[in-house]
Amino acid sequence: MTAYRYGEYQDGPDPLAPPYDVRSALDEMGDAILSGSTPLDALRDLLKRGLPDAPDRRGLEELLRQVRQRRRELRENTRLDGTLERARALLDKAIGQERAELFPDPSDDARFREAALDALPSDTARAVQELDEYDWRSAAARQTFEELRDLLRREILDSQFRGMKEALANPDPEAMERVRQMMSDLNDMLDKDAQGQHIQEDFDSFMRKYGDMFPENPRNLEELVDQLARRAAAAQRLLASLTPQQREELAGLMAQTLERAGLADQMRRLGDSLYARRPDLSWSSPERVSGDDPMGMGDAVGALQELADLSELEAALRQDYPGARLDDIDEAAVRRALGRSGVDDLEALRRIERELENQGYLRRHRGKLELTPKAVRRLGETALRRVFASLDSSRRGDHDQRDAGAAGELTGSTRPWRFGDEQPIDVVRTVINGVRRGAANGRVRLSVDDFEVSETERRSAAAVCLLVDLSYSMALRGTWAAAKQTALALQALVSSKFPQDSVQIVGFSNYARVLQPDELAGLEWDMVQGTNLHHALLIAGRHLDRHPDFEPVVLVVTDGEPTAHLMRNGVPRFEWPPSRETLELTLAEVDKMTRRRATMNVFMLAADERLREFVDEVARRNGGRVFAPSADRLGEYVVNDFLRARRRT
Repeated sequence: MTAYRYGEYQDGPDPLAPPYDVRSALDEMGDAILSGSTPLDALRDLLKRGLPDAPDRRGLEELLRQVRQRRRELRENTRLDGTLERARALLDKAIGQERAELFPDPSDDARFREAALDALPSDTARAVQELDEYDWRSAAARQTFEELRDLLRREILDSQFRGMKEALANPDPEAMERVRQMMSDLNDMLDKDAQGQHIQEDFDSFMRKYGDMFPENPRNLEELVDQLARRAAAAQRLLASLTPQQREELAGLMAQTLERAGLADQMRRLGDSLYARRPDLSWSSPERVSGDDPMGMGDAVGALQELADLSELEAALRQDYPGARLDDIDEAAVRRALGRSGVDDLEALRRIERELENQGYLRRHRGKLELTPKAVRRLGETALRRVFASLDSSRRGDHDQRDAGAAGELTGSTRPWRFGDEQPIDVVRTVINGVRRGAANGRVRLSVDDFEVSETERRSAAAVCLLVDLSYSMALRGTWAAAKQTALALQALVSSKFPQDSVQIVGFSNYARVLQPDELAGLEWDMVQGTNLHHALLIAGRHLDRHPDFEPVVLVVTDGEPTAHLMRNGVPRFEWPPSRETLELTLAEVDKMTRRRATMNVFMLAADERLREFVDEVARRNGGRVFAPSADRLGEYVVNDFLRARRRT
């Protein structure tokens, strides 16, 4: 009988989890975009924070904090001269044991040996070199000196090849010969690769023979070179991080040990090949550490290698360079630093970035991140929901109802459906028509001729013009984000609830221009002087003239009186204080709007006396109204005023 055990899935994300809803990510970005950020900055902020509806997933800021914490811990707990300190201790111990053996001996040979020991240089490397041929009297001293040699051999090889210390825990001539053969084969393989003759089969054969010496288990020569080069560079940085005296002593010990082991030439070949392949690594930059416990050379090199990896990972996680993408972050480095959970968090963030593009919300155009029309529609709906949330539903009488049409009030009569009809289908009449035609086997089959729609009152269309000030003063006063959000909300409202209307949004600063819907979200203010309402009214007038049978609606959002106008040659002219000509030309366009029977309502975002005098004159000439909302209520005022005008129509 087969037994089954069930439990929580441990190997990464839940494969049965529902698909990721990228719209929530876009809504989070929308908060920043509607507040004035660019799409790129909004995406970066989202990836830094992570999604609030996924609290178990860390954003880049949290990953970066943990990487920095790990770097700090390494620096505070790493001391690089452990091998040198251990070598000095073993050397002193061996000399002390030899002196203890010589002291009772009254012979001249004993005194000669003591003099030789007294004359040893203070430099550890030179002392070890001079004692290399010394004939030890004390068996204990000889054993201690061999322990010193073994320590140096294991630590120095471990500094170049991770895990070699364990492989040489019980060294014998055959083990060292295998190391020499491995290095020879490795250098031959690198030379062959440099000549373009290396194949994967060569690497696989190499790993079958020497795979136990490479615990990181590289899959190809490129991965092996990367691992060896990073470790070799860390070993060089270790030397650079020591004091000059320590550096000289340790370098001397390394040279002696490699020469004695018959590896000096092979190690030089390997070092030259690795440097040629990875000159981009930091090979000689010192690292500042402040630990108290000395570390062996292999462990110290490993710590410096990890510090270098963490530095690279930190730079990638900051994402503060041009063209930065999450794909630039090395997944293997994240796994080494933060474990599997860090890889899962990174993949969740990558999925946000990837799905926003794959599902058609973002696109990259000439290296710049842009919102697609689909995303703009979504942000417009978000802006509209914000506005509706602030309106008093009991007073407004216009709810976010998704189960009713918007074609007008029902008259109570029906008619046959025609292609293109938007009126609601009369379900009862449609089914009755199908029954009257005859039911087969008790089933009613509907045909196109059976469908009837409910007749509604004819709703007149409106030509809507929203004129939005883009001048630099809007940014200085902190009203620009509210103006952009209002434009998006109005665009979404008209397109969703009043599709028969024709809306045009005009931005104006020193000159005016028509703004397309997909421009609105990424729109920024103009870094220029000038409030050219004259030009904006000219453009709006043309829009109204193209729709003579539509109800004209003109809404103006500004924080300053007109300070520019369009001259006859098409060039804008700026003057401050406003010139008489600018005011006269602007008010002339206001009079034209009045003759078009277009009521102009002005939303004034500043309490400037000049602006108040101007808008009062506009209201007197046109009969429109003047509003002075705060920036956070601008959308509410504009949308409410538009809905009031549509209900009146």
